[in-house]
Amino acid sequence: MVSLDKRIKVARGEEDADLLIKNTRVVNVFSGEIYKTDVALFQGMIAGLGNYRARETINIHGMYLCPGLIDGHMHMESSMALPSEFARGVVPSGTTSVIIDPHEIANVFGLDGIKFMVESSRHIPLDVFIMLPSCVPATDMETSGARLNHHDLSVFADKPWVLGLAEMMNYTGVIQRDPDVLKKIRVMKGKVIDGHAPGLSGKDLNAYISAWIRSDHECTSIKEAREKLRNGMYIMIREGSVAKNLKSLLPLVSVENNRRLMFVTDDRSPVDMINEGHINYMIRTAIKEGINPVTAIKMATLNPAEYFHLNELGAIAPAYQADLVGFDSLRNFKVRMVFKKGKLVAEDGHLLPEIIPPHTVHLRSSMNVKPLNIQDFEVKAEGDLIKVIEVIPSQIITRKRIEKAKIEMGLAVTDVKRDILKIAVIERHLASGNIGIGFVNGFGLKKGAIASSVAHDSHNILTVGTNDRDMVVSVNEIIHMKGGQVVIKDGRVIESLPLPIAGLMSDRPLHEIKKRVEKLGYAVKSIGSRLTNPFMTLSFLSLPVIPELKLTDKGLVDVGKFKIVPLFGRV
Repeated sequence: MVSLDKRIKVARGEEDADLLIKNTRVVNVFSGEIYKTDVALFQGMIAGLGNYRARETINIHGMYLCPGLIDGHMHMESSMALPSEFARGVVPSGTTSVIIDPHEIANVFGLDGIKFMVESSRHIPLDVFIMLPSCVPATDMETSGARLNHHDLSVFADKPWVLGLAEMMNYTGVIQRDPDVLKKIRVMKGKVIDGHAPGLSGKDLNAYISAWIRSDHECTSIKEAREKLRNGMYIMIREGSVAKNLKSLLPLVSVENNRRLMFVTDDRSPVDMINEGHINYMIRTAIKEGINPVTAIKMATLNPAEYFHLNELGAIAPAYQADLVGFDSLRNFKVRMVFKKGKLVAEDGHLLPEIIPPHTVHLRSSMNVKPLNIQDFEVKAEGDLIKVIEVIPSQIITRKRIEKAKIEMGLAVTDVKRDILKIAVIERHLASGNIGIGFVNGFGLKKGAIASSVAHDSHNILTVGTNDRDMVVSVNEIIHMKGGQVVIKDGRVIESLPLPIAGLMSDRPLHEIKKRVEKLGYAVKSIGSRLTNPFMTLSFLSLPVIPELKLTDKGLVDVGKFKIVPLFGRV
């Protein structure tokens, strides 16, 4: 516990600080200045800037020093790593705090999944704050492993690590005043409520914001972002592994509005985290695109801290937590040193030894589905025309296409020449036997099949393939691994990644996960895929709150109509 009396004495110079970081060039996100000074730290906090005595001194020889970086919205499960391994990946890049929405694991295990993330995040050099999942499940057009109502959320609502209500994906439920949706919002009134409203505009947007919803991370155009900004929303500029909106939205940033903008990753793969970085990558890119460096840093520090009422984070000033990032150049923003609560925890891209304790929290298996056979994937032809999900590269939205079905012996089948492949979602939580089947364009597979138990948001088993036999093999391998991702060719496994923790996360080190993910990517390319990140693209094809056409275990979803529609025909 920090002694207020001693803190004031240290700040006045009457007593020694714990650590003095000398010869820094401090990035001041309040004044917009960069200036040379020393920074005194005491009991994990910043005591003051200037000439101080300390029990220990580190001379950083003119290195820049900025506040620890904050990711304002992300799903840690998307890294496929446990929180300890996630920290190993992002802390050396300068990320010292994350605001997570654990709705991935909550859709599998409910409150037990949230507890798992909280317990697994203890004693790591990363502050993990939670926004309670608002939509478990996201809709009633799919089957999840759990349901969280307003009573469930109230159990955690007053916990200090809970900042508010996570992205309200059911924007239709808000606008139509769905009683259950409004109860969840009322439970969290007075805390932060995040939005998720792709393409929402006009009076519908006004109605949505009227429910105290104050942010959005789904903007893909300047026009959309500007309307939401004008209506009082904070704009979370997203750069994930699939949804990449950073460069298209940076022209929105101005001197007048930059305080209402922040950086988020949402979903970022271990490959991108290790190869490119995390929030530091967004800062570096923003600077290259012409954004003032102090502004870019402010969007990753002070702005999210103030939006989420994290009053001790986001700045280098007295009484702020000593989360600090040292870097060499404003041009490349290469992180050299990271301090967490006043202690040096990372240098030159690596965590210091013994920073992270071993993982000790465990969960039961989440795979409750029987093995399938080839008949489970047959589609009886009920017409000549089918609705096809068209993948849009580097986006999580899709298009709806109407195509002539390829029919053989009374069955609608894949048409590899036209890149119209079969896609299926298999319910895995309740052993219901539900299987949703459709067709997709854009994967480019010439042979085989791929499958994954990472399938937003209910995380059933999702497979795409060129033939039914390989699709069956892919799903049965996922069941055998108790979750994971797999590539099948000619009836055999050519690459796989087990994800035994909720079917979402591995128990292996982050760098090992990264290597397996890269091998999966190479394997998918070997059977014809032309997508940059095929498994992450696949994972969003079952998310029925993102336009236009998606597939769940209950069938084909027309997101605009917000209902399940027939596979055959135009309507």
